[in-house]
Amino acid sequence: MNSSQLSKRLETVAKYVPAGAIVADIGSDHAYLPCYLVKSGKITKAVAGEIVEGPFQSAVSQVQEDGLTDHIEVRKGSGLSVITPNEVTAVTIAGMGGPLIADILETGKQSLPGVQRLILQPNISGISIRLWLQENGWTITKEEILEEDQKIYEVIVADLTIEKKPLNAQDLLFGPYLRVEKSAVFKKKWLQELAQMRKIKKQIETSGQSEKNLERLRELEEKMRLIEEEIK
Repeated sequence: MNSSQLSKRLETVAKYVPAGAIVADIGSDHAYLPCYLVKSGKITKAVAGEIVEGPFQSAVSQVQEDGLTDHIEVRKGSGLSVITPNEVTAVTIAGMGGPLIADILETGKQSLPGVQRLILQPNISGISIRLWLQENGWTITKEEILEEDQKIYEVIVADLTIEKKPLNAQDLLFGPYLRVEKSAVFKKKWLQELAQMRKIKKQIETSGQSEKNLERLRELEEKMRLIEEEIK
């Protein structure tokens, strides 16, 4: 992967960036995504945010190597602190756990005014993101699920829209679009999750009948029931 040829995962994220958007790529690593977007002509301006020194320097080097210093500003800082209100129109956050992405959005939501689209790619726990989006007035407008290098990823696209569609428990867990499409990758992901939950259930059952264990079992069995209904 490089700034001219993205991974399948990042290429999917790039697809949902609106043409002409001003983008903040949070946790940009090598800044491959913003460099790709500018080089392809989809956007002309971006911020690449990175908190870790090594990846920050890699991003600086990549932007310089591609001759894009007039178009992409690499900033060091935590999450959305690298941007100010009304500075960007789209935010991408990819390659992190869902709870971390939700925490970045919550901690930095004072920087979100002016942002019209969020393109989020959690490695795990997409439900954490969907809950945050619903609680903060964002509408999920598209989702994709894909497999790359034997790992399964979700991409969640959310817009600021007038129409708000409440999500039920199944929508939050599986994704309102993904559960309608029910692709082969979707079924594979949840069959794997179900197999893992069955192992965990056995471990809990053999570790004693404490109130805490019984509560964990009830929660696990309910989630397993939802999965079994969804993929049958």
